[in-house]
Amino acid sequence: MDLSPASPLHLLIVDDDPQIRSMLAEYLATFGIEADGAEGGAAMRAAMAVRDYDLVVLDLSLPGENGLALCREIRERGDLPVIMLTARTELADRVVGLEVGADDYVTKPFEMRELVARIHTVLRRSRAAGANGGNGGARRPPAVGGHELRFGNWRLNTTLRQLVDGEETVVPLSNAEFRLLLAFIEHPNRVLDRELLINQARGRDLDVFDRSIDLLVSRLRQKLRDDPRDPTLIRTVRGEGYVFTGTVEG
Repeated sequence: MDLSPASPLHLLIVDDDPQIRSMLAEYLATFGIEADGAEGGAAMRAAMAVRDYDLVVLDLSLPGENGLALCREIRERGDLPVIMLTARTELADRVVGLEVGADDYVTKPFEMRELVARIHTVLRRSRAAGANGGNGGARRPPAVGGHELRFGNWRLNTTLRQLVDGEETVVPLSNAEFRLLLAFIEHPNRVLDRELLINQARGRDLDVFDRSIDLLVSRLRQKLRDDPRDPTLIRTVRGEGYVFTGTVEG
């Protein structure tokens, strides 16, 4: 299978192990992917200040500022895709990674070719979602075209995978968040159980676990500015699941 990109990709590898950074950069170069290295948060910020990246490969277990904190920082800045490298296999770590917005996980040790395949999978999804393609996470004005669903002051473009608020600002959504929101919008005023939501939010290469669906709902509420103490759009039905109460048009 040819994994070479149609146009050069620029990745940032954030890992405190110089051998891993060098090894990954050399291997990615064989697929026409340019990669810079950063040993931690300060170096990551310095690199992102002078160059645009398409994706960040981020180690979870960094000294000082850990990968979760840096992933959260990247996500707060925008929708730059993040793949986390982790030697941890505990479910809790992966759930927290979903909570802060990681797009995918690769567990060490890993096959290099698998990482390249996952990079391309995440980038395909990100670009289909109207993602930035490497400007460090800056928001863009909403694109024109595609099918839109409206609810309240929000618009969801299901073709471009863009969530737009009443002030015409694009609110970044991860792939799982987009799929979860679409499931709610397609079934308004209907209680959706956890199993259905897990199946809707799970992508081909992204695992969504039973406990993590609550975190995804919480994240989605934050994006929609839906007060978690008294939500008006996504309400919890205790013991059953969740219900989307917005009026959908389109």
